[in-house]
Amino acid sequence: MVDLSTPPPQQPTSTTTQDGTISTLHPDILQTHILTLLDGPTLAATACASSELYALSTEDKLWRNICTSSWPSINDPTVSSIISTFSSGHRSFFSDSYPLLHHHHHSSSFLTTSTEYLVSAVDIYYKDVAIFSKVEKNETLTDWFKCSPFRVDLLEPKEFVQTLIQYQTGEKDSFVKQLEENMTLSWILIDPKRRRAMNLSSGRPVSVQRHWLTGEVVVKFAAIMAGDGGEKEFVECGVMVCCGEKEGGEMEVREISMGMEDMEGRNLTGKESLVVLQEAMERGERRKGKCGTEGKGRYEEFVERKRERKARKQKMEKVLDMVCIVTGIAIFVSSWSFILFR
Repeated sequence: MVDLSTPPPQQPTSTTTQDGTISTLHPDILQTHILTLLDGPTLAATACASSELYALSTEDKLWRNICTSSWPSINDPTVSSIISTFSSGHRSFFSDSYPLLHHHHHSSSFLTTSTEYLVSAVDIYYKDVAIFSKVEKNETLTDWFKCSPFRVDLLEPKEFVQTLIQYQTGEKDSFVKQLEENMTLSWILIDPKRRRAMNLSSGRPVSVQRHWLTGEVVVKFAAIMAGDGGEKEFVECGVMVCCGEKEGGEMEVREISMGMEDMEGRNLTGKESLVVLQEAMERGERRKGKCGTEGKGRYEEFVERKRERKARKQKMEKVLDMVCIVTGIAIFVSSWSFILFR
């Protein structure tokens, strides 16, 4: 990820136009007709070309337009006010939120801080068109949050999101593949106190399955991050999107939820989750994934680790059971031998 925290040193730029260097262009032309056409990574790279381009490319208006076009949910006034407190405004927010999160190592020296609430800015896309956007605020200081399983639900039990996507009930494999290829999700978690954010989504689905009983399609996104050891060596932050069919044959979204599990499949409490999330947000590396498949690859590695861990645990339990049985038989035989031959 390109670092935009400090401007590049003064040096001549090799970028030229037909009449000379790019610096001969009026700044208004660059900002209005050229820089506004760039996406986030390209704009970040452009800022490193020269001090003049750095000054033009770090304007908050440019980054605000990029952020709001990428994530419509951040137009919410609550999110906008939080982003304004970031060190470099929307540029810092984009740097935190755009790349995939990579957090593989837990540090015992990391100190968590109490935060009053966390904010989730969520956007779901189908073929790059937003079909759902919402901002959710979750209190973190209550005893209920600290002791209960960590879970964020964006829809009420009987609330549905209508779409224009045709739900294909007869072609099961085709529709599952269609969602796997075309649905993407962004779940940006924001800590207002730390003035940091991170994207908890894998971008593309890590699994898409049709429920055997209801026929609903469950699309799963996930981010894998380091825990604090033991059964929490690695932690899965999973987002579930449940889709069903409404009258007329169109797809509707019936559930959008996020939760965290350890390697034993146990749901983390709010207190446990906050420790993992704050460290990942502060120390996690952000880098762009490879063709949208890296998140799925890391999820599959996590599932394999869980399978191996479960197999080792079952093997150990069988050994302990055998030891207990042998010990019991030995005690039984010894007792009767003592009674019969004394």
